[in-house]
Amino acid sequence: MTQINDYWKNYIDGEWVDGGAGRIDVFNPGTGEKLAEQAIADAGDIDTAVRAAKRMHLSGALADLRPVERGRMVQGMGRYLLDNIDEIATVLTLEQGKPLWESRIEIEGAARYFEYYGNQAETVEGRSIPLGASYFDFTTYEPYGVTAHVIPWNYPVEMAARSMSAAIATGNACVIKTPELTPLSCMWLAKAAEAVGLPRGTVNILCGYGHEAGAALTGHPDVRQIVFTGSVQTGISIATAAAQNVVPCVLELGGKSAAIVHHDADLDAFENDVRWGIYFNAGQVCSAMSRVIAHESIHDELVSRIETIAKSLSVGPGLDRTEFGNNMGPMVSETQRDRAAQMIVDAQKQGATVVTGGRKMNIPGAFLEPTLITNVTPEMTIANEEVFGPVLSVLKFQSDEDAIEIANGTPYGLAAGIFTSNIDRATTAARKLRAGQVFVNEWFAGGVETPFGGYGLSGYGREKGREALWNYVQTKNIAIKLKG
Repeated sequence: MTQINDYWKNYIDGEWVDGGAGRIDVFNPGTGEKLAEQAIADAGDIDTAVRAAKRMHLSGALADLRPVERGRMVQGMGRYLLDNIDEIATVLTLEQGKPLWESRIEIEGAARYFEYYGNQAETVEGRSIPLGASYFDFTTYEPYGVTAHVIPWNYPVEMAARSMSAAIATGNACVIKTPELTPLSCMWLAKAAEAVGLPRGTVNILCGYGHEAGAALTGHPDVRQIVFTGSVQTGISIATAAAQNVVPCVLELGGKSAAIVHHDADLDAFENDVRWGIYFNAGQVCSAMSRVIAHESIHDELVSRIETIAKSLSVGPGLDRTEFGNNMGPMVSETQRDRAAQMIVDAQKQGATVVTGGRKMNIPGAFLEPTLITNVTPEMTIANEEVFGPVLSVLKFQSDEDAIEIANGTPYGLAAGIFTSNIDRATTAARKLRAGQVFVNEWFAGGVETPFGGYGLSGYGREKGREALWNYVQTKNIAIKLKG
């Protein structure tokens, strides 16, 4: 196994420091073995980090720079990640479990955020407002100051990069709480900040428990904006804490996203969408294709095709899966794996049928077989609650209206898909689907440039695209009375 450090520290105000709450063990989900120890921050560490970020912001060391200068540093962080991709991807695979080639895709995605938002730094411009000859009126955009970023364990590097790149490009300082399960690879973001010369205090990265470090960060009076990706329950807690300080936040929460597949869909192309939609990262994706709503005329053929895909996947430790292809790693932990496995058992008790998979694998590590479930009806738990694992549920529909009703029948609304060769049907469905992003004929279509966020319990606010820039700036209006 690749050798990595036995102990990893937090990063506050340009220094690598121990944690006031001690250490936590980080495990390799591909083997079940202990991987390393990570420093755990307490509320005092969070306060130190926030004060460092505030001090940097008030100094003007970042916000007062010409935007092109900030942008070049942000872009440089992305290049640093690519220059070190082999080392970062290996650590990411060891701590998170995903195949090595998937880890490389994540690091490339993180770098792309820094590239994109570095390029956007110069585009945040105000405007003048005509009020007649007696006034000169204009708007400017100012950074909030200290932004808090609470990062999920499924894409720790990419999700941290997604928000901090836009925050830094607009002149903010960042305090980032990494996930307890996958904290190690995020530390390269601190190294990237150092490498490009960002002022001390701009980037602070700490690992800590949600109930202590997370609560201290999101409730800190000097934090002026919050970004969170994770569960609905935690999102509600963070929104409540933000409200106490009247602080805006962006919440990207869970999903139960559905792909509607019509009789005229290209089923050969859809097979590839299934592979990426539900079995990529072992299904641990907020916008995963967790439901397929199939027209009754093609249901059986579609189930057969999906079964073939699921059975074709080679499942095992991520480090052994270096090449792009039909393979899958473990889930992030045995606890997450066991939860998903129990949901499959419960679905069977409610009348669903497991076509393939559904069981924990009898090998060391947090492995769950790629799973396909049929005879699922809209009222079943498996059709309404997020599994966050490699588990695909298939439901039937007869009419277009039925399909839309089923797709919109959960409290979530993160993503949805429509697969058809009829453009009128596709555009009609896109208008009616209750989701923040609708894919037509390709799951995960879009990119860094396209806004992303949810309806309902999937959260509010938008990340990605130019929309994300406005998360990190406040509008100020300046009205000047002129002498006549």
